Amino acid sequence: MPRTVMDALESAAERFGELPAYKAKVGGEWKATSWSEYRDRVRRTARAFMALGLEPGMGISIVGANCPEWFLANMGAIYAGGVSTGIYTTSSAEQCRYIVGHNDSAIVVVEDETQLAKVLAVRGDLPKLRAIVMMKGAHEDAAVCSWDALDGLAGQVPEEKLEERIAAQKPGDLCELIYTSGTTADPKGVMLSHENLTWTASTAAKAVMARSSDRLISYLPLSHIAEQLVSLHMPMTVGACSWFAESLEKLGDDLREVKPTLFVAVPRVWEKIQAKMVAAGAQNSKLKKMIASWARKQGLAGGYADQRGAAKPMLYGLADRLVFSKVRDKLGFDCVRMVGTTAAPISRETLEFFLSLGIPIYEIYGMSECTGPTTLSLPHRYRTGSAGPALAGTEVKIAEDGEVCMRGPHVFKGYYKNEAATRETLDDEGWLHSGDIGRIDEDGFLYITDRKKELIITAGGENIAPQMIEGKLRAMKVIGQAVVIGDRRKFLTALVTLNPEHLEAETRAAGSPATTMAEAASCPKMRAHVDGQIDRVNAALARVQTIKKFTILPRELSIEGGELTPTMKLKRRVVNEKYSTEIEKMYE
Repeated sequence: MPRTVMDALESAAERFGELPAYKAKVGGEWKATSWSEYRDRVRRTARAFMALGLEPGMGISIVGANCPEWFLANMGAIYAGGVSTGIYTTSSAEQCRYIVGHNDSAIVVVEDETQLAKVLAVRGDLPKLRAIVMMKGAHEDAAVCSWDALDGLAGQVPEEKLEERIAAQKPGDLCELIYTSGTTADPKGVMLSHENLTWTASTAAKAVMARSSDRLISYLPLSHIAEQLVSLHMPMTVGACSWFAESLEKLGDDLREVKPTLFVAVPRVWEKIQAKMVAAGAQNSKLKKMIASWARKQGLAGGYADQRGAAKPMLYGLADRLVFSKVRDKLGFDCVRMVGTTAAPISRETLEFFLSLGIPIYEIYGMSECTGPTTLSLPHRYRTGSAGPALAGTEVKIAEDGEVCMRGPHVFKGYYKNEAATRETLDDEGWLHSGDIGRIDEDGFLYITDRKKELIITAGGENIAPQMIEGKLRAMKVIGQAVVIGDRRKFLTALVTLNPEHLEAETRAAGSPATTMAEAASCPKMRAHVDGQIDRVNAALARVQTIKKFTILPRELSIEGGELTPTMKLKRRVVNEKYSTEIEKMYE
């Protein structure tokens, strides 16, 4: 039966009462908040927002890192009949202005002085903005309210008024806007209903057999639907507990403390973990390296046998005791039941690296427009390189041109204030057109081969998937990131960055005197070393797929540099524009 987000939280408070809903570090110690206390805090926050002038249908924007206040602001906005929107903390003042103005926000909740400064800088362009709330600290501006002041404001609005707001909302009503990352243009506001969120969260929870004893760690941006679904909405269906990571830099330590039972990461996080593990393994003794190599062969064979439903190698258990269990312990995965990857393509090399260590990474495919997942790989049904079968209750098909399309209760209501874009994405039969190219095998497993709009069509008319080639380039220790160029060109080229985790070892192998990434990028010996590595990749590719020329960039592509989205997806248009000089030189 369809239900609202409020129904989900109220039910969780009744069913799970004093069980922990979330934990955050306070003074170096993890402090728990129960489900009943969480619900009460959300209701107080909602009444405070009403006192600040939030009317039904108005927007509330939240700019802050993952923390209890983010949950409370988001849920409080929805309870009060508002439309909640998260804004990435890496957004500029201009990007904040666009979203706050576009979603008609009456209130903006900011984390601290840094985020407040962005909003104050563009406040003159936001006539509908009525108040700003700070999660941390206070400000002398009359329009800025501290978080501590919300309790007093809540007292101005009786519970009966809040109940009226709650009762007026229906499962099909809009309650959240998720803004796309804007890899090619201004971000679009994805309209998600109560039913979109509650149905998808409940269905996903059943699929992964989530339970009240589960521990999840919240660290990816909550502005992204994947993190919201995993750490905010899904736990409400089973009473699981979300732990707020202290920061991305401290994620490793937090993982070892929390010991999550379910964990989801984006490909770039898995690649960084892999790079650190490879670098650490390089320091081991010859004997340990031999044992690890033997164990990984057992692990890879065992992983693929498991996918076929066959028995694992006889010595798999020994490899697990000697190597895999120790790896899981060091990563904080000793209690993990399932780890996933989502939000962007991941290379087979990375998937096989972890599979060989007894840690299968289950791929999840979806997008904001389908409330997160539309296919889901599971421990009893997965294949390395596949995004998995369709989520129960949904449909997935491949259109005549190869595009992946989906339909079901998880599909969004359309783009906010953008009927033209909605018509381009949602057809008359309710199919959501993903923009991805893929195939479905005879067993119902989906494979994503490329982005429809990112296919490279060479001057010779060859259609080439750049992500496959980029994955092979990134699999080399020497390369950190890679961008393949070649649309309407005679041949393919690449922009690459060096892997900082392996810089010292690779410069030594190249006989290069370079000590920094910038020095290495311009060093002839290092270039020759990289050239040799790329030649090895080329040897395994079709002639039209080979990289003819490359440029080593002096630094990594980054969110701050504008080349990556906050979820670490590549902004190809930005990269092409920013490095146009370097690209053109390769075609001279």
